[in-house]
Amino acid sequence: MKLLLHTCCAPCSVYCVDELKKENIDITSYWYNPNIHPYKEYEARLECLKMYDDKIGIPLIIDDYYGLKEFCKNVIDKIDNRCGYCYLCRLEKTARYAKENGYDAFSTTLLISPYQDHELLRKTGEMLSEKYSVKFLYRDFRPGFREGQNKAREMGLYMQKYCGCVFSEEERYEKLIEKNKNINKEFNKKTK
Repeated sequence: MKLLLHTCCAPCSVYCVDELKKENIDITSYWYNPNIHPYKEYEARLECLKMYDDKIGIPLIIDDYYGLKEFCKNVIDKIDNRCGYCYLCRLEKTARYAKENGYDAFSTTLLISPYQDHELLRKTGEMLSEKYSVKFLYRDFRPGFREGQNKAREMGLYMQKYCGCVFSEEERYEKLIEKNKNINKEFNKKTK
């Protein structure tokens, strides 16, 4: 099977690629991630993926689009449901490319993350499979999440600290933000 694997980052692809290779699947990585911000984060993830795919001998197709304005425009009125747009825009691009370039199937490394909405990812992939007449290969890679992360660390891969969008980065700091608000309130009380 010739598979186009939407790849969000090198660390998330480690376990997925290992498992898919056991099935003798011919994998090509596909980079399309206009949700990743800021630009330096986008650049760090892409450079790490280039190095990793080169090291393990997997072809990489780069659809290099840094889309901060478009991403924000499409999620601003539905911040709490932004992941739906994020999955759709990335997987649709992957499915379309797979269909237009003779792949048998498409999938995504997002399926490894216990932090992603698996049911929504699956439904989105299946809907796009019908739309583009190319198979969506679903695998629940979550049981191998820690194993893949550990292997990525051993390989010295860049390990990001949040999903990718500016809103998920903010969520990463929610407790610290709240703590600092309380500290600053106390500080203001003392200065009055």
